[in-house]
Amino acid sequence: MQSKIRYDFSAQVWISPGMGGWVFVSLPKELAQEIRQHLGSLEEGWGRMKATAQIGDVYWDTAIWFDKKHDTYLLPLKAEIRKKARVNLGETISLSILL
Repeated sequence: MQSKIRYDFSAQVWISPGMGGWVFVSLPKELAQEIRQHLGSLEEGWGRMKATAQIGDVYWDTAIWFDKKHDTYLLPLKAEIRKKARVNLGETISLSILL
């Protein structure tokens, strides 16, 4: 079994503009640079990288996506996850990703 690298950070929850906008947190740019430098070879199509995410005691399998417009990875937060973790739009949260 391959061990995973854990990254802990804080980020603000935001919604993309437009109808039915997705909800995300943006990884800090310094963290994104480090991940791309050391783990960029794990990216699949469109800058997608499989990950496990954690907010408090809520874990889920997901992916981060590199967004050239924001120059960082984005972690989507589905409504189900936001509800379980009691996360609100605009809130700054502490979370972790394992890659």
